[in-house]
Amino acid sequence: MFAPPSQISRRAFLQTGAGALLAASAARSQTPKPPNVILIVCDDLGYGDLHSYGSNIATPNLDTMAREGVSFRQFYSTSNVCSPARASLLTGRYAPRVGVPDVLASDATTGLSLSEQTIAEILKPVGYNTMCVGKWHLGTLPQYLPTSRGFDQYYGIPYSNDQTPSVLMQGTQVIESPVVLNSITQRYTQQSISFITGSKSTAFFLYLAHSFPHIPLAASAGFVGVSGLGLYADVVEEIDWSVGQVLETLKSQGIDNNTLVIFTSDNGPWYLGSPGRLRGRKGWSYEGGVREPFIARFPGKIGNAPRSLEKQAPTMTDTVASTLDFMPTIAALCNAPLPSNPMDGANIWPLLTGQISDLQRSAFLYFDSWNLQCSRLGPWKLHVSRYNDFAWSPDPIGGRLNLPLANPELYNLEKDPDESYDVAADHPDVVAQIQAAIQKALPTFPPQVMNAWNSTMSIPVVTTPDGALPAAAPPSSN
Repeated sequence: MFAPPSQISRRAFLQTGAGALLAASAARSQTPKPPNVILIVCDDLGYGDLHSYGSNIATPNLDTMAREGVSFRQFYSTSNVCSPARASLLTGRYAPRVGVPDVLASDATTGLSLSEQTIAEILKPVGYNTMCVGKWHLGTLPQYLPTSRGFDQYYGIPYSNDQTPSVLMQGTQVIESPVVLNSITQRYTQQSISFITGSKSTAFFLYLAHSFPHIPLAASAGFVGVSGLGLYADVVEEIDWSVGQVLETLKSQGIDNNTLVIFTSDNGPWYLGSPGRLRGRKGWSYEGGVREPFIARFPGKIGNAPRSLEKQAPTMTDTVASTLDFMPTIAALCNAPLPSNPMDGANIWPLLTGQISDLQRSAFLYFDSWNLQCSRLGPWKLHVSRYNDFAWSPDPIGGRLNLPLANPELYNLEKDPDESYDVAADHPDVVAQIQAAIQKALPTFPPQVMNAWNSTMSIPVVTTPDGALPAAAPPSSN
């Protein structure tokens, strides 16, 4: 029976208080630290450029990451070019909603809308250290730079490595110009390792955005010529080495089992690189321009335990997911509040952990600038408009226009991932269903999207006798 307070001696009271403090301290020490998150994003890496996705390029570290985690066969960027893809990736919203419908120039006076929050900005209030290493490409004025968008530190090239002036920044200061590109992957890796090591006692978010394999290509001396498949493959192999260094650092610092690591790319390959068996490349709304490799690893939480059998195949899922899902997934995992702006993505943590095998979601939209060109619903992808030229080719006579397809094209991506067989005539009900989903979604976007849609759909389309769009004018030989 407890004695009344008046009968407790001073010594007993102090002993009891000390015990309570020790118990509270022990309880605090047992409280699990929030998970760390590392998001690794390549620039212009193709769907077919990793060994685990069918490439002949050696990527042993990413192979191991895939075996120990989960890979997606149908993972998407929201754009076929850089800036819009990164805007969606960091906000969980389609690029036209967040003020970045197109690639930003190095001297752009705009950037990612200041009314939007990045992943870093939602993690800072819940105690995360944050760093951006590598390519930014969401605005170069001070208010748009990473250090104004939730990142404690920044080290990298603020836009694509082919844009001028060629500069390397630390924080808001230029520390090198022109950038020595053949050592940039090594330096990005070292900066990342230093940040991880310095942040191991607290939760952290690292956004490692490699500048490669965007052209111009460069690799350090230890990787040039090693792949036997040319400089592009050398560059990819050095990125794979970088991933290995990051993973090894997590292990050596004792935080491997509390860190989610994600690897993907911003859009498909440009002039070099492989889209696998997919049709199209960077700058196209065909799958090769927007479908990306995706690997996630979190020991003990998702995927498989580390294995000694190197030849065992990775766990791959056919569930559709996209970069829009990063924000809601990371917010849920890290117990961070979502931004007030509505999310276009979904929390895919239950998919990663195997709690569910599928996720019901609304139609996925494929934008090019303000123009909606395609929409996917379930296995079906409907093409509704297309430019009158080929990506990165000279403009045709009369200028480049986004034109409606006289006959929308429907592809079953599960049976026909390379979009070779239009089955719209066989499935008019599916065409109508996706068209209705488009009409429902578009009014929720900024007026420029609806204006572009109305403008496109009002253009008279001249077709050839077989119903196809006429070929673009051949490029000049000059």
